[in-house]
Amino acid sequence: MMKFPLLYCTLFVSGLLCSNKSEAQIFKKINDALNKVNQSQTDSTSNTNPPATGTPVSGSSSTKSNVLTSLSSKDASLGIKQALSNGLNISIESLAKKDGFLGDAAVRILMPAEAQKVEKTLRAVGMGKLCDQFIQSMNRAAEGAVKEAAPVFVNALSKMTITDATNILLGSKQDAATTFFKTNTSAELTSKFSPVIQSAMGVNNVDQYWTQLTSAYNNLPLGNKVETNLTAYVTQKAIDGLFIKVADQESKIRNNIGGSRNTNILQKVFGYADEKK
Repeated sequence: MMKFPLLYCTLFVSGLLCSNKSEAQIFKKINDALNKVNQSQTDSTSNTNPPATGTPVSGSSSTKSNVLTSLSSKDASLGIKQALSNGLNISIESLAKKDGFLGDAAVRILMPAEAQKVEKTLRAVGMGKLCDQFIQSMNRAAEGAVKEAAPVFVNALSKMTITDATNILLGSKQDAATTFFKTNTSAELTSKFSPVIQSAMGVNNVDQYWTQLTSAYNNLPLGNKVETNLTAYVTQKAIDGLFIKVADQESKIRNNIGGSRNTNILQKVFGYADEKK
């Protein structure tokens, strides 16, 4: 059986919500959880890291006009967490809707590389509709599973230190926040996301379509047979797709695109980061 490495193994699933709750409740729970994390960080910081008002952060220039010359550790941490919260909400919402994956070329899940010869052959013999149904069913599975992303991110945010936040804000990597999540959520996401994808694929008939596809292909006189670990493949692609969206949102906030710095703390924190470039 072909095996697909979970390259990022970083995304999202736990039983946060019952299936009969609305998407509006999903995003409300995300915000509530993130607010609790932020408040906890604020309370902790206020006791150990008082605001550095009037004190330039190391390396800042106090001679520039209209330049933010100081930033408290607390503000840096809250700004990063708010940016991540915004990016997470937007990313999940955009992918969880119908055609969130299927209708977006950047994240659409296509045939596994090892199975593309199956697709090409079957389309050549008039079985293109079956291929289209299979591709759609994989994407539907991902769209259904991505709603379960929030708890793993909330857990990672709760563990983010002030040092982590400062490094993310002022480091040289433009996708530092996204990388933080990839690094710190892989074990939890691997264990939680795969079974949800497995279940979603059952609901969306992925296994059924795959059996039909591989059976039709393997019955052709072509010699080589195909068998693919679809759970691992679709899980990886759903994870990758969500991180593509999270990275896109991080880039928008860092580069102040489309009014993405829509709160005072985001304007303050990332405006300071701009001056440090």
